[in-house]
Amino acid sequence: MTQIDTAWGEGPTARYEALAERFRPLFAEIARGAVGRDLERGLPVGEIAALKAAGFGAVRIPEAEGGAGATLPELFNLLIELSAADSNITQALRGHFGFVEEVVNRATGPQRSRWVERIVAGDLVGNAWTEIGNASQAAFSTRVSEKDGGLVVNGAKYYTTGSLFADWINVGVTGLDGASSAAQVRRDAAGVTVFDDWDGFGQILTASGTATFTDVAVDPLDVVPDEVQFRYGAGYYQTVHLATLAGIGRAIANETAEAVAKRTRHYTNAAGPRSSQDPQVLQVVGRIRSNAYAATAIVLQVARSLERAYQAHFSGDPAAEERANVVAEIETSQALTVVTNLVLEAATILFDTLGASAARKPAGLDRHWRNARTLASHNPRIYKDRIVGDFAVNGTPPPYQWRIGQAPA
Repeated sequence: MTQIDTAWGEGPTARYEALAERFRPLFAEIARGAVGRDLERGLPVGEIAALKAAGFGAVRIPEAEGGAGATLPELFNLLIELSAADSNITQALRGHFGFVEEVVNRATGPQRSRWVERIVAGDLVGNAWTEIGNASQAAFSTRVSEKDGGLVVNGAKYYTTGSLFADWINVGVTGLDGASSAAQVRRDAAGVTVFDDWDGFGQILTASGTATFTDVAVDPLDVVPDEVQFRYGAGYYQTVHLATLAGIGRAIANETAEAVAKRTRHYTNAAGPRSSQDPQVLQVVGRIRSNAYAATAIVLQVARSLERAYQAHFSGDPAAEERANVVAEIETSQALTVVTNLVLEAATILFDTLGASAARKPAGLDRHWRNARTLASHNPRIYKDRIVGDFAVNGTPPPYQWRIGQAPA
């Protein structure tokens, strides 16, 4: 059935349903095992391999270069559908899709072609940027240096989401010139070690733990300065989180409705003989679904702003590109607290529709709040309203990129 038939709204383009139908059988299979994987901490290795084999990692690559040519609204709607199946998998692929976006922003040439070929062939790219402990905001301690006539990477990272499942790892480094850069290294290269030591209470299957790099060889062509990264990157990566949250909201709505429909036990002081006939319960189910619907609509609106920023990059008009980037970042920030509030509320009130049995671990319903709360913590939402307000009142442009670590003295 289409999104329209299920009342989740029209897809972002006329061709979206044809694009989505390629992957929906996989999404359905992923959904069937989601609760079991969460309960048993079963990493989604096979599920990600199946998506890789189906070409899901290349949907954003233009059709002329071997991909599906998805627009950003199409991509984010696909990510909402995937997240409704298992939000861990979307989070694990976030670094990959962010790297792909950097590739499709490159001009035609050898640098672009070599990575397009790898992505179309099925290669996935993981993420390794954040450093913990006494890491500095000013520069990465992970560095590129010269050794034996070549370049090597040395350092350690945490929150290396998806790298355990990847063929390559995109590493934030300090380059030979002392400037921040990105270096892409083989996941299976000598000196690379990735640990599944993520100990968060949510998104537990994303392998968001530690990666270490010891004299890891890197091709000079795969060391890219920060200044050539795509400018709407912060908004893009945040919108992946928002799409993941919207998908969690959709999963909550579907699973709650299914559980209420099946429930036969009810209370003597209830407003109906069964939960499915209790107007108060139905009201809560409707609120949950409405929250999920609104979250989806907001994410797709933000995705349109990112698509405009992408198109402006190739316009040849730097001023127009700058305006589009500012607007995209502001739209993302405006959406953040609203979407997270909608989904966190849904993840809480779902328990008002069911009895105490819904709190049992085998039901797996607690995973939605844990996952949503974890996602909402990655990029602190308390700062977003201030940034939006400063723009609205003073015209202050938003920060495009930011770092976490110890501030300079």
